[in-house]
Amino acid sequence: MMAKTRHDSPREIPEIPFAAPAGTPAGIEVMSPAELRRRVSGHTLGRPQRPDFHHLLTLTAGDLWHVVDFTGYALRPGSWLWVRPGQVQQWGDLSRAEGTLILFRQDALDPATATAARVDDPHAPAVTTPVAADAEAVTMAAEHLSREFRALGHLPLEAHIAALRHLLAVLLLRLAHLTVPVGSPAPEPDETYLRFRDAVERHFTATRRVEDYAHLLGYSGRTLARATLANAGLSAKEFIDRRVVLEAKRLLAHGDETAAQISDHLGFVTPSQFSKYFTQRTGRSPIDFRRGIRGLDGPTRAK
Repeated sequence: MMAKTRHDSPREIPEIPFAAPAGTPAGIEVMSPAELRRRVSGHTLGRPQRPDFHHLLTLTAGDLWHVVDFTGYALRPGSWLWVRPGQVQQWGDLSRAEGTLILFRQDALDPATATAARVDDPHAPAVTTPVAADAEAVTMAAEHLSREFRALGHLPLEAHIAALRHLLAVLLLRLAHLTVPVGSPAPEPDETYLRFRDAVERHFTATRRVEDYAHLLGYSGRTLARATLANAGLSAKEFIDRRVVLEAKRLLAHGDETAAQISDHLGFVTPSQFSKYFTQRTGRSPIDFRRGIRGLDGPTRAK
């Protein structure tokens, strides 16, 4: 049986649009953490926010605690943080962080590059740490991009914009295709899992039943279970539930809709069903979660 189809969708979570300084072309901006601190108050950065553009951050010195979709990450020199549009983030204390922050809109890339760099993958890791030759390659790409960004006027404007876009493409392609360290193979996900993952992204507000996805995709429930366990390390049902809970957290953190409205948006039959579902999977009621996150109550720490 399908879960209740949502009616009117609640108002979207408020987003932060890309707003580079006047004269900055191409939908790309490069700055330091210190520049970000000067531009935006610590209080504003510390609150949950949902940008509609990409954030790439790497540190050269210091450290930073950063929260992405309610999971905290301890960033240190050499690591790369990639926050994609639609993800909820909170900045930690930037006073000790030195490095490079790259902001860019999706339309700064051509479609082929966006596909090859997997920029639309909502399941990509938020933090990666390149090693050896990979680390050197991404560092060089970021430095070259930063120098070109600050060299506005050295080339004709169209050439400058083209250079920025090409250099950004190099960096993103490098980050998306890091060499796998010897001894830790990471095979590409198989087609069954990828189809299931994409179907969940499209339909998680309509159904939470593995059987519905199996019917939709033409697989048996057992086939989906095996594929999800092999590729994601969890059951197909837990995969669906995690996506539903993540969206519930996003809406509770940012929106002003009631729990009942969020329940309807996510396809639950009644608010009490949603409350029970959320509490069983998070250990907190929807209202308790909302109060905690708006009071910056401790997010989950990444291991």
